[in-house]
Amino acid sequence: MHAGVRTTGLAALAGLIFALGLSPFDFWPAIPLSAGILYVVLNSTDLLAPWRAGLAYGIGFFGAGVSWIYISIHVYGPTPVWLAVVLTVLFCAGLALLFSLQAHLYVRFSGTQSGWRVVQFASLWVLFEVLRTFLLTGFPWAFAGYGVLDSPLAGWIPLLGVYGCSWLMVGLGCLGAEALCSPRNARIWLAGGAGTAAIVATGIFGQHTAWTQPSREPIRVAAVQPNIPLMEKWDPRQRPQILEQFSALSEQLYGENDLILWPESALPGYRDQLESTLQRVHASAKTAGRTVITGIPTRDATGRYNSITALGLGRGTYHKQKLVPFGEYVPMERLLRGTIAFFDLPMSQFTAGPEDQGTLRVDATPVAPFICYEVVYPDFVRQQSRAADLLITISNDTWFGDSAGPWQHFQMARFRAAELGKDLIRSTNDGVSAIIDWRGKVIVSTPQFTQAVVSGNVQPRTGETPFAVSGSLPVWVFSLIGLVLGRDRP
Repeated sequence: MHAGVRTTGLAALAGLIFALGLSPFDFWPAIPLSAGILYVVLNSTDLLAPWRAGLAYGIGFFGAGVSWIYISIHVYGPTPVWLAVVLTVLFCAGLALLFSLQAHLYVRFSGTQSGWRVVQFASLWVLFEVLRTFLLTGFPWAFAGYGVLDSPLAGWIPLLGVYGCSWLMVGLGCLGAEALCSPRNARIWLAGGAGTAAIVATGIFGQHTAWTQPSREPIRVAAVQPNIPLMEKWDPRQRPQILEQFSALSEQLYGENDLILWPESALPGYRDQLESTLQRVHASAKTAGRTVITGIPTRDATGRYNSITALGLGRGTYHKQKLVPFGEYVPMERLLRGTIAFFDLPMSQFTAGPEDQGTLRVDATPVAPFICYEVVYPDFVRQQSRAADLLITISNDTWFGDSAGPWQHFQMARFRAAELGKDLIRSTNDGVSAIIDWRGKVIVSTPQFTQAVVSGNVQPRTGETPFAVSGSLPVWVFSLIGLVLGRDRP
C-alpha cells in the first residue's frame, strides 16, 4: 500500500477514535490516543502532504463527533435526505479544513527536539480550539479537555479550564507516542514517566480541594422535563394543554421545593400573549414563598428574544446572547429565508440580548442563567457568573434526537460547574435534566425522552476558582509562547 494512503487512512481512523472520549461513551483515554496517533503521523519522515493527513483526521473527527446535526436538518428541518446529507457533509468537511491547516502549520514550524515538538503540537491544538470558539459565530464543541471530567485528571479543571485540560490531554498523548516510538531512549521514558506521574498526581489531589465555600442555606429545587414533541409545542391547538400543565405542575411542586425550573421555551408563545397564565403562576408562587423560573420567548420594540424569566419570589429576566445560527437566526436572511424548510424553522428570528444583564434572583440568592448553546462558551459563562452563587441552564435538545449531541451538551454543562466550583441545575425538554454539584458530579438526573421531574438540594457557593479569576487567557498566552519557542534556531 502506498505510504500516503496508509498515513491518510491512519489519520482518519485516529479522528474517528476521538469521539469515544466524549459523552455518551466517556472512554477518556481515546482522546490522548487519538492525538498521539496524529502526532506520529505528522512526524513521519515519509509524509508528503501534511494538509491531507490533517484533512483526513478532521473528517473522521467531525464525522464521528458532530454529524448528529443531520437529525436537526432532516427530521426537524424538515429537509430531504439527500440535501440533509449534503449539508451535513459540507459542515463537517468545512470544519475539517481547520485540522488540515493545523497539520500544515505544525509540520512547517515544528522543531526537531522531541520535547519541544510535544509542546508545540499541544499548543497548536489549543490555539485551534480557540479559533473554533470565535471563528464566524463560533463552534466550541468537542474539545479534548472535556475528556478530563471523569478521569483522574479532573482536579485540573478549576485550575486551568477546558483549554488547559485540552493541552494536558493532547500533551499526554504526544508523550506516550514519543516513548513508544523510542523504546530504547531512557531519557524520553524517564521524562515522559515523570511528567505523566506529576500531571496525574496533581489531578487526583486537586479533586479534594474546594476553591469555593457555601454562602447560604441549601435550596430545594425541582427541574421539570415536560417531554413535549416539537411538532406539538408550536401547534396552537396544544397551547391550552401546555399552559395548564405549566400552572398545575408548578403549583403541585410548591410543597417541597423552593425553586421550580422549566426548560427553554417551555411556554409556546411570546410573553405578551401569555400574561394571564404568567400572572396567575407569579401570584401563586409568591403566596407560597416559592420561585418559578421558565424559558419563554419575549418581544418588544427592540426585537424578539429567547428569554428566561423569574416569577414568585424570583426576580429578573434574561435575554439569550449567544444565538444558534439557523436555529435562532438565519445568516444572510434575505437570501436564504424561504429557499428550504430548514431556513424557516419556528422561532428563528431572534435578536441577541445585550451584555451585562446581571443575574436572576431566587429570593436572596444571585443566580447566573444560561440558555442552551451559551453554556458551551467557557469564558462567556465565567464572565456572566462571577457575581452568582448558583448556575442554571435550560435547553431544548429535542433537535438532536437520540444521538450523541445531547450527551455532549450535558458533559459541557457539567464541566462549567467544575470550572467555576458552583452547583448547577439543568432543565431540558426531553433530557438530560439534572442537578450537578460544584465538582461537576451528577447528583441526580432523568432518563431521556420521558416526562419527569428531578428534585434535590443545591448549595449556593461563594468564592472563585483559579480559572474563574484568570479565565483562559493564561493558557492561550502559554500556548502561543510554547509554539514559538519550540522552533529551531537558524
